[in-house]
Amino acid sequence: MERATIAEMLLDRLGDQQLGTRTRDRDWTWDETVRESAARGELARTLRGDGPFHIGVLLENVPEFLFWLGGAALSGATIVGINPTRRGAELEAEIRYVDCQLIVTDADGMATLKGLDLGLTDDRFVLVDAPDYAARIDAHRVEPAADPAVDENSLFLLLFTSGTTGTSKAVRCSQGRLARLAYANTAKYGHVPGDVDYCCMPLFHGNALMALWAPALANGATVCLPAARKFSASGFLPDVRYFGATFFTYVGKALSYLMATPEQADDIDNTLVRGFGTEASPEDKAEFVRRFGAELFEGYGSSEGAGSVRLDPAAPEGALGRPAHDEIAVVNPDTLVECERARLDEHGRVLNPDEAIGEMIDRGGAKRFEGYYKNEQAVADRIKHGWYWTGDLGYVDEAGFIYFAGRKGDWIRVDGENTSALMIERILRRHPKVIATGVYAIPDPKSGDQVMAAIEVSDQTDFDPEEFASFLAGQDDLGTKAAPRFVRVSTDLPVTGSNKVLKRELQSQLWRCDEPVYRWEGRGLPQYVSMSDDDKRELEAQFSASGRTRFLGV
Repeated sequence: MERATIAEMLLDRLGDQQLGTRTRDRDWTWDETVRESAARGELARTLRGDGPFHIGVLLENVPEFLFWLGGAALSGATIVGINPTRRGAELEAEIRYVDCQLIVTDADGMATLKGLDLGLTDDRFVLVDAPDYAARIDAHRVEPAADPAVDENSLFLLLFTSGTTGTSKAVRCSQGRLARLAYANTAKYGHVPGDVDYCCMPLFHGNALMALWAPALANGATVCLPAARKFSASGFLPDVRYFGATFFTYVGKALSYLMATPEQADDIDNTLVRGFGTEASPEDKAEFVRRFGAELFEGYGSSEGAGSVRLDPAAPEGALGRPAHDEIAVVNPDTLVECERARLDEHGRVLNPDEAIGEMIDRGGAKRFEGYYKNEQAVADRIKHGWYWTGDLGYVDEAGFIYFAGRKGDWIRVDGENTSALMIERILRRHPKVIATGVYAIPDPKSGDQVMAAIEVSDQTDFDPEEFASFLAGQDDLGTKAAPRFVRVSTDLPVTGSNKVLKRELQSQLWRCDEPVYRWEGRGLPQYVSMSDDDKRELEAQFSASGRTRFLGV
C-alpha cells in the first residue's frame, strides 16, 4: 500500500529487522533507524522556536544526516541541506534566506560557519560530535509517532539548486511529493526490497534523496554511506564490494572521475546491478558498463520537477528516452510554437538546430511544481502561459526520441549560428586525457560570442596543444563554429556541491587565471597557442578599441 507521507513510510519500517543504514563502522536495522530518527525529531520539537520550523543540516554523508531527515519527517520540520562547498558571504546569504532556526552540524561545519552573521545564538546549533550529544539524544528517546499536523502538503525539504549558471534558489518539496517520487522511481528504475543502495552523491541534493533514499525507504532497502563521507573515485569500488551494493546514483562529472581511475582486471568482479544519474557522456556510460557490468539509467530531471521522460530500451545513443506523456514538448520560447522534429546526420548531429532545438516544457507541470521559497519572481519565470518551463534546451528527433541539449544559459551564438555547450562538452570528453569539462560563451572583441572550454586533466604538463588540436580536427560531428577558440587547462575545475562544473565562475574569469590558457590562431585546422600576459593585455585592448570593455566585467 502506497503511503501519502514520508512520516507514514518511516513508521511502516518499525519492527523491520532488515538493515536500514550502514557505514564501515556500524549498522542499524530499519527499526533502529526509525527510532534514532524519532529521538532527533523529539529533540528538534523541544528546541522549536517561533517562525518556520526549518532545520539546516551542514554535514557530509553520515548517518546523522539520515536520522535528522527522518526526525524532521516525523516532527513536521523542514530540512534545509546546506552545501558544504559554499563559503563566506554566499553561504551566509543562503542560510539567512531560508530562515533556519536550528543548524545541525559538526566541528568541521562550525569552522566553516565561523565569523558568519546567521542571526542565531549559540544554543541554536546542534553539534553531532559534541561530547554530550549522545546523552542528549538518549534523553529524548520516545516511541516513534508522527506529529498530528503532518500531512502530504507538509513542507519537508528546501533544496538549493546547483547554481551552475546563476544564483541558487530553494526548491520546495513536500512530504507528499517525495513519497510519490519514491514509488514512481521504484517502478521506473527497478528498486526492490533486497537492494543495497550505495549513497555516494551528497544528501543535501535531490539526486540522492529522490532517486535513492526515498525509494530505499519505500522498499526497506539498505542505504550505505561511503567511507570518505562523500564521493571518492578511488573509494568507489572498495565501498561497493564491502557493502555488496547493487544500486548507486551519480552525476556526469563524478562518473568521469571514476572512469579516469586506472582500469583493473577484476573491475567487473562486483555486485552492482544498476545505477541512475544525469549528464554523463555516452562514452563514459559505455565504458562503465564494459568495466563494471552494471546497467546505467541516464535520466532527466531537476529538484523542481521530474517525470518528463519515459525510458525506452530502443533509444539511440544520447537520447533520454521518449516524452513521458503528451504534455511534454519542446517549444520556441518566442513563438510558443512546438519546434520541428530534429533531423540527425550519421553522427547524431542536429542538422536543423535553429528550427528543432528549443526549451523543454510541461504543459501540465504547473500543478506539480511546488515553487521556490520566498522567490515569486523565480516562480513566475518557471510558470508562464500556464506551462512549466524547465529552463533546459532539448529536441525531439524524427522517431520521437527526446534529447537534452544543455541548460538554457548554455546556448552559444557564434557568427549568427547557435550551438549547444553540452554537445561540445560531450565531444571534448572523448579525449582520453580529459577528465571533465565545462564549455561556455565568452565575448568576442568585436561582436557576439566565442566558445571557451575549460578542461580538467591529471597533469597540466602532459597536455599537448598540437595533439589536442589534431584530435578536434578528427571529430566529424564538431561544427566549425563549435570548436573552442580558447581552452583553459586545469587539474581541478571548480564544482558545485553536487559535482557539477561551476561554469558561471569560469565564465566570469574569462582568460584571467593562473592556469594555462590556449587560443586558436590561424585559419583552417585549429592551432592552439599558449597565451602570455602580453597576449591577454593585447586581447583586452581590442575590446577597448571596439568600445566593448563593458563585456569584460570591468
